[in-house]
Amino acid sequence: MYITRTAEFSASHACYRPDWSGERNREVYGESSNPRGHGHNYQLEVTLEGEPDPVTGMVLDLKELKEIIHNEVIEPFDHRFLNHEVPPFDRVVPTPENIAREIWRRLSPRFNGSGGPRLANIRLFETADLFVDYAE
Repeated sequence: MYITRTAEFSASHACYRPDWSGERNREVYGESSNPRGHGHNYQLEVTLEGEPDPVTGMVLDLKELKEIIHNEVIEPFDHRFLNHEVPPFDRVVPTPENIAREIWRRLSPRFNGSGGPRLANIRLFETADLFVDYAE
């Protein structure tokens, strides 16, 4: 069985590599390469896989999942300039793909132990028509 919890955060980022010229950054990242950045209202979906507990009927208490997402993702990412305020984006380009991978890295230790639910998927919407799915 799968359960999914959604959350939102707002953050700014710039897609550029400081070791590249401005021209090369524009070729690869387009308008997103402006080092001053731009913002998004990200929509996050965290999906867990597991069997419902026979007593509670829940894969995981969704209040607990909300708290974990808040502590591991929302608190450190919300209203931040990712490139300057949220490691590893001081050295990794904060593309939606890399942001989704970092969210997985932060959440997976909480769910991929023995006996509990498993982190099945991260879906991160950067805009209404652009999202990334990440799973390992």
